Amino acid sequence: MNYHDLGYLQAGSPRQQRAYAVLDAAGLWPLLRAYGPVLAGTVPLSIDTASSDLDVLCEVPAAAQDTFGELLRVRFGAQPGFLLARRIVGGYATTVSSFRYEAEELEVFGQALPTAQQHGWRHLLVEHAVLLAGGEAWRAAVRALKQQGLKTEPAFAQLLGLAGDPYAALLALEALPADELRRLVAACTLPVPA
Repeated sequence: MNYHDLGYLQAGSPRQQRAYAVLDAAGLWPLLRAYGPVLAGTVPLSIDTASSDLDVLCEVPAAAQDTFGELLRVRFGAQPGFLLARRIVGGYATTVSSFRYEAEELEVFGQALPTAQQHGWRHLLVEHAVLLAGGEAWRAAVRALKQQGLKTEPAFAQLLGLAGDPYAALLALEALPADELRRLVAACTLPVPA
């Protein structure tokens, strides 16, 4: 799956098609092209719920954080619920903006770290691998836990039987060879749907 090309959304679920239409209407990819935007989170994996937002990750050097924030403020500052914050996340300068566009909640996360090293991207790839190994039953089980109020990473960790911090535990799975990950997923017993 090439998550860098939003074209996959056009042929996806109705929610993915809607996400594509909203991102296209917002002009977010052309606006953020210099920052290498990628869509992460639950929508690309088709494990979203009605309250899921569209998570856009960008690589924004520390020296460009103010420029990035101002770009978002100028373009989206009048959108409902617009928020913009600067903080340090994982030791890296980060600008986070959230707002509604055409009734969809968007969050743009710009961190002074290559996108491929950001936790949101790395979680997406691990979760994608788990879903490939587990199939539609896993997708349904994750969605069910999310509808009960669990966040995505804790839902995966619970189903996989991972102890400790679910975010770190999922990242630890990156090192597993594909066949070992498939064995881990196959050994898990999913809850029986109600």
